[in-house]
Amino acid sequence: MQPRNMSMSGVVDLAAVKAAQEAKAKAEQARAEAARQGGGAVSAVSPASLVIDVDEAGFESDVLQRSTEVPVVIDFWAEWCEPCKQLSPLLEGLAREYNGRFVLAKIDVDANQMLMQQFGVQGIPAVFAVVAGQALPLFQGAAPVEQIRQTLDQLIQVGEERFGLTGLAVDPDAQGGDQEAPAPAEVPAGPYDALLEAAVEALDAGDLGGAVQAYRNVLSDDPGNTEAKLGLAQAELLQRVQGLDPQQVRKDAADNPADVAAQIAAADLDLVGGHVEDAFGRLIDAVRRTAGDDRDAARVRLLELLEVVGSDDPRVTAARTQLARVLF
Repeated sequence: MQPRNMSMSGVVDLAAVKAAQEAKAKAEQARAEAARQGGGAVSAVSPASLVIDVDEAGFESDVLQRSTEVPVVIDFWAEWCEPCKQLSPLLEGLAREYNGRFVLAKIDVDANQMLMQQFGVQGIPAVFAVVAGQALPLFQGAAPVEQIRQTLDQLIQVGEERFGLTGLAVDPDAQGGDQEAPAPAEVPAGPYDALLEAAVEALDAGDLGGAVQAYRNVLSDDPGNTEAKLGLAQAELLQRVQGLDPQQVRKDAADNPADVAAQIAAADLDLVGGHVEDAFGRLIDAVRRTAGDDRDAARVRLLELLEVVGSDDPRVTAARTQLARVLF
């Protein structure tokens, strides 16, 4: 998972003229129909309706239809997911802070496996958006509040400029609303925020060495910093595969099953390519077949790749169990 993968790449896909025009027309038609049914007046919603729990049965009305009026941000979460417990309250606070510019739909993946599969969710927390019936990925994992705000601002701009979505009117006195609006979501700046931001900027600029150093600077003072540990594992992985010839690496691994260095390099490429279980399985097999320094090298690299994916991923849990069986 990449907690700082704040990507609006899906918006670029929506910019295709035909698709955008069709979606905009559908949104305008849906709004016109809603106005006719409501006598031409737009009803104000309560603050409580800005954050909703959504299931498979209500997805069409709560998300798809609602997205013709306002961008709908989807938070895929689960009770067992520790990063979700940090991100979800933050998103809820932002939904209230933005006061109708978007609606937050919360989807429990354990209870809604079909929706999770349809969106191609690989790990949680994962955040998507639906705009005028068009789905796009926003980011995956926990992230700083200011970076989330930037992504939301881009999303809202897309909704306004391409689809004419101006948001919902919010009545703080409407039934179901709180008499006292919650304070805007704020996260106090931590002592390492500047270094972490520097690492992200280095990654965005393709300076993998700079990102690695920035994360190491954080960990030198705060060895338990979760974000820095995850970021370092990801940056080091990208640094290792940079410049490799994938075809040659895979050929070497196939021709030399007992060559641990070849298997480690191939596992790195597997993970970068999204073949998570292949990467884990390759290294577990290497641990099983080897001894001494070779075995330790394969074990250490496996633990590093487990760190990259994140402990909340079920594939990591399964791999840890398999590794324990091999070792003990």
